[in-house]
Amino acid sequence: MTDPFDTVHLRYMVDDVQAAVDWYVGNFGFSVILSSPAFGSVERGHLRLLLSGKGSSAGRPMPDGRKPEPGGWNRFQFIVEDIAAEVERLRAHGVTFRNEIITGPGGSQIVADDPSGNAVELFQPVR
Repeated sequence: MTDPFDTVHLRYMVDDVQAAVDWYVGNFGFSVILSSPAFGSVERGHLRLLLSGKGSSAGRPMPDGRKPEPGGWNRFQFIVEDIAAEVERLRAHGVTFRNEIITGPGGSQIVADDPSGNAVELFQPVR
């Protein structure tokens, strides 16, 4: 486990904590820190994902009644050497993507959905 003060912590709301833990461990090589029905924590390098279900404290409604929920477009990015090969590998594991690989001036990218619909970007920079 890395030093928590030297780690980026990112919270995602998820529909099914165990499915999210399994997805990040199985597809991207995260290690499990904690997994319970309400909350999971996985880590890879200096990134710790906090996977909060509806039963977690982060899943409680806000004072104005809004409820935290998964999805949206905020995301973290994996830098990859060969985006086409990585997409092929992930598709073979059943990972779904929001788009096809697109290329711009900085490189190529594609956005995957975790089991709850949270975005994860794969990016291959221009060399």
